[in-house]
Amino acid sequence: MAHIVDFKTVSTQGLESSPVANALAGLRANEARYFKNKYDHVFTVLPASEAKSTIDRVSEILRKERDIVIASPPLEATAFQVENLRMAYVFYESGLSINVMYSIDDEKKRAVGFKLSEGMEVPAELDSFKFARQKSKLAGTIRGSYFVIKGEY
Repeated sequence: MAHIVDFKTVSTQGLESSPVANALAGLRANEARYFKNKYDHVFTVLPASEAKSTIDRVSEILRKERDIVIASPPLEATAFQVENLRMAYVFYESGLSINVMYSIDDEKKRAVGFKLSEGMEVPAELDSFKFARQKSKLAGTIRGSYFVIKGEY
């Protein structure tokens, strides 16, 4: 069942099995606030069991672009379009968040972003990436990285 992510009252709903559930909930709320403020989009997530197509699409892009397979189980996902951007997010039990930004009409605006919740280690499958730090009132210290998508999906 879908639920709207509230960025005013941060909830761990759907993320309870994560060892960094509070930080991951803050990270998810941080993304919800960004899309509400920038695009007036209400960020709604589905349990992984109901978001198989989104998770499969993100997994396919990771595998084909960089031969990356995420070891942690996915907990939630969402997919939506704002303006000319198709967005997909997957939130993993480890505290990892992966987003795919795919511009419909600009090949230069297609990327995969990784964000690590505060308190989690860099997953082995992402140890070749350099992560920049960002402070968030909702999520504490977020570490992020990305790569540009070269293929068509």
